[in-house]
Amino acid sequence: MTLRIDRARLALATSQKRLALAIIDFLSNSLKDGTVSSEDTESIEIAKSCIADTFHVDPSDQAALKDAIGDQSLLSIYGVYEKLKGKSSTAPMPGAGGAKGSASTAKPSGPTPTNPEAESFKSKGNAAMQQKDYPTAIDLYTKAINLSPTNPIYLSNRAAAYSASHKHAEAVADAELAVSADPKYTKAWSRLGLARFVLGDAKGSMEAYQKGIDYEGSGGSEAMKKGYKTAKEKVEEEEKENAEESSERDATSPTRSAGGGGGGMPDLSGLASMLGGGGGGGGGGMPDLGALMNNPMFASMAQNLMSNPEAMQGLMNNPRLREMAQGMGGGGGGGGMPDISAMMSDPSLREMAMNMMGGGGRGAGRGAGS
Repeated sequence: MTLRIDRARLALATSQKRLALAIIDFLSNSLKDGTVSSEDTESIEIAKSCIADTFHVDPSDQAALKDAIGDQSLLSIYGVYEKLKGKSSTAPMPGAGGAKGSASTAKPSGPTPTNPEAESFKSKGNAAMQQKDYPTAIDLYTKAINLSPTNPIYLSNRAAAYSASHKHAEAVADAELAVSADPKYTKAWSRLGLARFVLGDAKGSMEAYQKGIDYEGSGGSEAMKKGYKTAKEKVEEEEKENAEESSERDATSPTRSAGGGGGGMPDLSGLASMLGGGGGGGGGGMPDLGALMNNPMFASMAQNLMSNPEAMQGLMNNPRLREMAQGMGGGGGGGGMPDISAMMSDPSLREMAMNMMGGGGRGAGRGAGS
């Protein structure tokens, strides 16, 4: 009895020493990665020294440190714990972020204790999977996970059982926990890729398969490459559909021009006929709009004006044009077509006309694209 107690105390002391080393490693990394300011270096060093003295550990002993945390870190191990703590036993939360690491791995780089009872539950779960008894498999894998929460194999196996039961959100959550516990366990990446794909996250699926290929090495297995190819094709298909929908929206968007003529330009020749345009000047000093619109320069100006209300406002604010318009109205002489050469001799009108002719093509182009 005494011997058993001594062994238990020794095991506890060993675990405490490992934890102390993991904490010292965490403090050291916090300085290296900038988590802690360099101003606090002295405080961190004092804390590390105190922990080492209290638990009788040597932070420079790399073999002991590797035995304590494997290839991972205390922060990554705690990240997995936080995920498990936040999970519901009936509805695991999908889409959890991916912290790395745990000491439990499929191909452990250091000694990793195995729980015989958990292994028994896993084996029974595998048998249930072969019988396609997925609810029983999920229950058995859950019992194994309760005994060894960060074991990536148990988590990945339950993810497979969830996928087989069409519970893909739960499968994503378990697979993400599995790759966090051990990124090198590539089956978990494959199961994460499948579950994400079924949920419509083709890009996330492609990323998971790519991770699996990277960790497998040598270009990845055929199954992993096939999953990646399928996800990539879906991503490309979605991008093409989005581009087409965007083009259709642009093509059907209303133009700023009034409808009627080609490219959104109203039929100004018809407007001229309605207003009495024809041969010579119209009655009451009305100019011959039909002849006016046959002039290429004025046709271009008119197109730009109809598609640019701001230009129209600026034109009407021009004193020279306002004076001319008044002359062509009730106060003018015989009406009819204004003297274009006289109008173009005015520098401000000539510059405005040139600007409008240059911009007219753009205005018409917008209409034509609708």
